[in-house]
Amino acid sequence: MSHEHTIKLKADNVPSKKHKPFIERLNPYNIISMILLCMFSIVFVFPFYWIITGAFKIQVVATQLPPQWFPLEPVLDNWVTLFKNSVGRWTFNSFFVAVSEMVLICLVSSTAGFVLAKKQFPGRRVIFSVLVAAMALPKQVILVPLFTLLAKLGWINTYKGLIFPAIGWPFGVFLMKQFSQTIPSEILEAAKIDGCSELRSFITIALPLLKPAIGALAIFTFMTSWNDYFSQLIITRSTNMMTLPLGIATMQGEYRTDYGVMMAGAALASLPMLTIFILFQKAFTQGITLGAVK
Repeated sequence: MSHEHTIKLKADNVPSKKHKPFIERLNPYNIISMILLCMFSIVFVFPFYWIITGAFKIQVVATQLPPQWFPLEPVLDNWVTLFKNSVGRWTFNSFFVAVSEMVLICLVSSTAGFVLAKKQFPGRRVIFSVLVAAMALPKQVILVPLFTLLAKLGWINTYKGLIFPAIGWPFGVFLMKQFSQTIPSEILEAAKIDGCSELRSFITIALPLLKPAIGALAIFTFMTSWNDYFSQLIITRSTNMMTLPLGIATMQGEYRTDYGVMMAGAALASLPMLTIFILFQKAFTQGITLGAVK
């Protein structure tokens, strides 16, 4: 028997850590980690559970103390009351605005980030510094000049007013610029020597390498746009232009609030975000992981 074969047999007989029984892999560190993970999971999942169960409770049960942790007599009255309003129109507005912003921001951010990372031109560092500084500004600071500009353009209470101000998102450009720096310049130079144009190099070489970052940015953008209550409140005027969070907020009365209906609306508003994250969580986690490593 050869020496290599003997070493291989010994290696095969060595028990792998991955194949060890679960009991043997338990140690104080793993036990504490699992306990903490379960505790934090319960803390983060409980509000969503409370919203879902509250959507099937009548007003008296939803506000009683001590609370009823699970609806013993579930009802659908809250959902019937909810859909008597313009929920379909509000949901369409939210999807249209969120998807439009997601597509446009990913397109603009990927191209701008690639140019800032791979092209040399005067003022490149100044532009990037301004973008980083803009990330520190709260949205409320630019709200007055933004509203004035939209009013002069006639974009108040329009889809254009809801979508276009968000396209130049500094965080998106920053994220794509950091990822674009990891693209080997030798590949782009080789494509240029072979006669590939700048646009074709970006589409055929850069974009496939930026897919994880684009996936993460798409999820960030969709969730941010879907939850952008403040800007949408300022820009919209009519009921037909309201998004789902705005429409649900208008159902709150001045002297009385039906918490069951509000929870039904909150559950409806949270389902698209949860669905988007579940469907694209692989791209999201891959993009975040690559960004941490790089």
